[in-house]
Amino acid sequence: MKKIIPVVLACFILPFACGCVPLIIGAAAGGLGAYAVSRDTVQGDSDRGFDLLWESAVNVARQQGIVQQENISTGYIELTADSAKVWIRLIRLTRATTRIRVSARKYHFPDMDLAQDLFVKIVTGVK
Repeated sequence: MKKIIPVVLACFILPFACGCVPLIIGAAAGGLGAYAVSRDTVQGDSDRGFDLLWESAVNVARQQGIVQQENISTGYIELTADSAKVWIRLIRLTRATTRIRVSARKYHFPDMDLAQDLFVKIVTGVK
């Protein structure tokens, strides 16, 4: 029992000591998980098609703020939402897999809550 306690504690402390703590966001799209790749970016891979995710991302962007730029060929959307600058990027990895990356900054500071919120809305908004 005394040997198990340090191992369990190490499992909880080690991710915090490494500097980049993975952030897992559960979503309804086939067990999709997302993780933080930086202080302002959430990223995850989906088995949904690019076109479905693009449509969902554009709808979420238009509902949440003012779209500055959108380009389907590069999978890029830039918008302003809640006084924050948001960048949404969809990347086709394979024919069946698409990577979703959402970054948000408010007054040049990371806004992880907004990035997470938009990521979840995009993934759950796929029809």
